[in-house]
Amino acid sequence: MIKQILGRLPRKQSKSDHQNNSSDVGGGTSSNSVLYNYGNKLPVASVLSNGSSKSLNNNYEPLPFFRDVPSSDRENLLIKKLSLCSAVFDFSDPYNKNAREKEIKRQNLLDLVDFIISGSCRLNETTMEEIAKMVSANLFRTLATRPTPAPLSIEGLDPEEEVTALEPAWSHLQLVYDFLLRFVASPETDAKVAKRYIDHSFVLRLMDLFDSEDPRERECLKTILHRIYGKFMVHRPFIRKAINNIFYRFIFETEKFNGIAELLEILGSIISGFALPLKEEHKLFLVRTMIPLHKPKCLSSYHQQLSHCIIQFVEKDFKLADTVIRGLLKYWPITNSQKEVLFLVELEQVLEITQAAEFQRCMVPLFRQIGRCLNSSHFQVAERALFLWNNDQILSLMAQHRYAILPLIFPSLEKNIRNHWNQLVHNLTWNVRKMLIDMDQDLFEDCQRRFHEEETKAIRIQEQREMTWQRLEAVAASKAETEVVGGMSLLFRPLPFQVYCNIL
Repeated sequence: MIKQILGRLPRKQSKSDHQNNSSDVGGGTSSNSVLYNYGNKLPVASVLSNGSSKSLNNNYEPLPFFRDVPSSDRENLLIKKLSLCSAVFDFSDPYNKNAREKEIKRQNLLDLVDFIISGSCRLNETTMEEIAKMVSANLFRTLATRPTPAPLSIEGLDPEEEVTALEPAWSHLQLVYDFLLRFVASPETDAKVAKRYIDHSFVLRLMDLFDSEDPRERECLKTILHRIYGKFMVHRPFIRKAINNIFYRFIFETEKFNGIAELLEILGSIISGFALPLKEEHKLFLVRTMIPLHKPKCLSSYHQQLSHCIIQFVEKDFKLADTVIRGLLKYWPITNSQKEVLFLVELEQVLEITQAAEFQRCMVPLFRQIGRCLNSSHFQVAERALFLWNNDQILSLMAQHRYAILPLIFPSLEKNIRNHWNQLVHNLTWNVRKMLIDMDQDLFEDCQRRFHEEETKAIRIQEQREMTWQRLEAVAASKAETEVVGGMSLLFRPLPFQVYCNIL
């Protein structure tokens, strides 16, 4: 009886049976096998490159083209091709292993792109899920970081001249990006169904790829993200917020992100579509994000796109011109002359579309800064500031408010004529001086008279200051004496406080 009961119980697996079962399960995992990680609903496939695998070679066989199979079999073939293309190969291998499998994958990717372009098959939910898995497996990866360059090489090369790092797997990545773009833009793609797989997590990981060193990849990402923004309206607020967060991290933490220019290009088209009047959140985006983007040192790498976005805001709401100009003055560079030239170029573009009322609010601090730029020892800064008088719109605004502006800039013009080392700046200053005389000669002569009076007063104060110091030195010398008290020598006995007061 007891034996019968024990015989019905499950037998404990022996050690040898466990090893046999584990070898059967893990036998397919070799040094070059395809590994899938299905975390977060989207798989990430990778192919290790430490050798050739018989299982990979046996399973990775060419599939027929879509044009060679009947229409009823194309959906199954599509899923098979998507599964096959989820394998990711190592292109950094100098020995170019798995060359045959890489070419098979490339041919299948080309066929997938042609199939999406043809629109010969309706994309259902299962197909979209497989597409999201394949794209995620290929694109979402850890980006290679460039090593920090040495401060200065022996040959004296400029450390800022960095070589662009290109993606070694671009022959496959380019086709995957092309496939994703065709999928998003395809009329067969139902946005209501596709948004379950092109979700917030997918979009966020896609935006992280903008930090790629390869400009070709960033260009593809720019086009795809713009299409996603246009097709998936439910994602629009999230995309704007995600871009905002990238900018915040770039401005206030890292100052390192490769795709700032591309993201600003996308924002340029988004801002142009903002409805009027502008929402308060859009104005806050300008103040808290767009204007602080002038702060990082690498402004030159994305300044053209940034200034375009700023101009878009001012064109949408002319009252924002005062906000933008004061923001530029807040972040105006002090020691970076090249960056200062960029600020002057952008300032001219903003002033061209500024109304008289907004100009009047900010003209005093603005022309104080322009006056400092006129006296810059860097000739490009002074030259760019003098070029403002060649703009008819800006010249008209100056003429309307000449009684407030001319006294601010006249001392800078006079100092340039007397002391500036660059002949071109000297000539441009004379031209501006003539324009101001033609604009209002009486005002110009009045400013000249006050400038000479202030100059004479400053010289008189300087002479009095020098005479005061001479008298102090004379009194200190006359009071210097040596006294011996208890074997100690007292030199330069300090003067009483009343003596200093009488001298001053």
